[in-house]
Amino acid sequence: MAKRIRYRRVYEETSPREGKRVLVDRVWPRGVRKEDAHLDEWLRDVAPSTELRKWYGHDPDRFSEFRRRYLGELRDAGHEQAAGRLRDLASRDPLVLLTATKDVDHSQAAVLADWLNRKR
Repeated sequence: MAKRIRYRRVYEETSPREGKRVLVDRVWPRGVRKEDAHLDEWLRDVAPSTELRKWYGHDPDRFSEFRRRYLGELRDAGHEQAAGRLRDLASRDPLVLLTATKDVDHSQAAVLADWLNRKR
């Protein structure tokens, strides 16, 4: 069975068949106009906290600890509603999680896709 939740960079070309497109970054991506992003939703509150994001700094050597901490954050009150919304979207439609991060395999989008695919 194909995974229904995928992730990729927001800068890549869109496809109408890919499903719901949800930006999971806390800040808006540079150089992307809102009308050109073709988003269904922007769930900034599902993104890692500013503190965690700054600590991580997209250092692949810190990814496993980042993942552990971020999964913990998804259970806290500040992320709970947005995480629930994401789970709801994933239960109904194919979903593409978008991020501006260059290394998408070491991003919150990758963590979220894995987390959502395991919950199904």
